[in-house]
Amino acid sequence: MEFYENKQEPEKAVLVAVDTGEYDCDSSLAELEELAQTAGAQVAGFVSQKRDRPDGALFLGSGRLDELKEFCENNEIDVVIADSELSPVQQRNMEDALGVRVIDRTTLILDIFALRAVSNEGKLQVELAQLKYNLPRLVGQGHKLSRLGGGIGTRGPGETKLESDKRHIRRRIKTLEDELEELEKRRNMMRTRREKDRVETVVIVGYTNAGKSTLMNTLTQAGVLAQDKLFATLDPTARALTLPDGRKIMLIDTVGFIRRLPHNLVEAFKSTLEEAVGAKLILNVCDASDPECPEHIKVTEDLLAELGCGGKPVITVLNKCDLPRSEALPIHISDSVEISALDGRGLDDLLKAISDTLPPSRARVKMLIPYTDGSAAAAMRRDGVIANEEYREDGLFLDITADVELIDKYRQYCV
Repeated sequence: MEFYENKQEPEKAVLVAVDTGEYDCDSSLAELEELAQTAGAQVAGFVSQKRDRPDGALFLGSGRLDELKEFCENNEIDVVIADSELSPVQQRNMEDALGVRVIDRTTLILDIFALRAVSNEGKLQVELAQLKYNLPRLVGQGHKLSRLGGGIGTRGPGETKLESDKRHIRRRIKTLEDELEELEKRRNMMRTRREKDRVETVVIVGYTNAGKSTLMNTLTQAGVLAQDKLFATLDPTARALTLPDGRKIMLIDTVGFIRRLPHNLVEAFKSTLEEAVGAKLILNVCDASDPECPEHIKVTEDLLAELGCGGKPVITVLNKCDLPRSEALPIHISDSVEISALDGRGLDDLLKAISDTLPPSRARVKMLIPYTDGSAAAAMRRDGVIANEEYREDGLFLDITADVELIDKYRQYCV
């Protein structure tokens, strides 16, 4: 008996872009190459064209498209990946002209997210984003979707397969939205519970592959998957962390950001990313060795503003300082800490910065509580740490350390 190993060869891909001058085309193509490799493709070539705007029908000009077709035929290309979101018409026309499968940047990112999703909620979010993206792309896919006839009680007479598929997708989208709404209610309850228990949350955000999960693992031994790949972590993870001043906080790791993140993904993952909205402090982690680091910081700041996190305290964490620092970074960045999550360098400085930036949760005060307010005295004794207690003629004197919220409640007794 002979055994044969079935080896699946990676798909050969060509990356195409239209350089309109709106952003750095070379950097964006380099990032698209990383995305393609993360999805398991082998990049065989790049094609770019300077234009005022992409061609409305073919994305590229007809001459450049002919060159691309010849390259695909000579190199046995399996897929062409566009570094922009293609309209359904552009995608269909390119496939007809090239004779190979054509996808765009959004489809590629959705594919990676589908590979990375582990939790039930992550899988639901990815499926929802995929369906919302694919729904308008069912229109005009040719006669292959046309099928007259109808099932009993499901389709009217003469309804096409296209209409049936669209109706099925809309029904599935509604089901997914309902399920995610229930999960969001559960997360909101957990968030409310943390606030009631006075648990302070610190959220790790940043560009994908900046080392967020490695930082999370180093600080909390969380065991989060940490790989040198884009979007290695998709599902959020929360772990307790004790700061140098003795305070316990909840540290939350979130999905990485990327430039031109598809709108459907932002919407689908909004409930997850809203952990940053309720956080007391945000850690914006970036790869200090990456030449694109300043751009990555800006992308994260813009997305945080879109989520409604403006005005929250942010510490910029310059990670991977064990590698040569990028010359593109300014020498000094306000409210920043340089660390290496891999070897632990600078983590003490980071923890101190977190302690200093978080609003103080406890304070030491002196209070004179009148004997008529026994409930105040009982509350301070129960929840505070008393350094000195005296029974005076005009009331109970306490030198006490207690939660700021409790002190504020009885602020009128402070002396």
